[in-house]
Amino acid sequence: MIILTLDTKKCMSSLLLSEAFDHFFFIEGEITTFGKFTMDGYMQKDFFEEPPQQSHAFWKDIRPYCLSLIKGKRTPLGFRFIFSLSGDDIPAFLEEHRLDFTPQEIQGLFLNFRFDGSRLTCTTGGSVSKFTLDKSLEQTWDKWAQALFAGLQIPFESEL
Repeated sequence: MIILTLDTKKCMSSLLLSEAFDHFFFIEGEITTFGKFTMDGYMQKDFFEEPPQQSHAFWKDIRPYCLSLIKGKRTPLGFRFIFSLSGDDIPAFLEEHRLDFTPQEIQGLFLNFRFDGSRLTCTTGGSVSKFTLDKSLEQTWDKWAQALFAGLQIPFESEL
């Protein structure tokens, strides 16, 4: 786990105005403006005629709603978004980095964005279904997240 302080303007542009994070699952979020808006990304399969295969909505499906709540003349008082690498992307991530985990053991690889009204941070995290002292997954995810922000040209500083 690492905490990255991100350039707010550049990251918000990537989050809300581009497709940069669209392939991530949206786990949950909260936006505080004149009120507090809480969102759960869990797919309500009964809503659909043909239920989706994934457990959570993709960020691309939630992004327009978040943009409508955030855009305007006033900066939000705060927000938090939890993203996870989608289930379809986990096997490729494990294979690409030659990690000794199976996709079934990975409960999530997370990016936790938090804006407190003045500062935007992203905390990385990983969760596995078995006890292990092996930190290779978490360390690789931390490096991958830093490379993601660098590739998107989002300046950051590491706090840990």
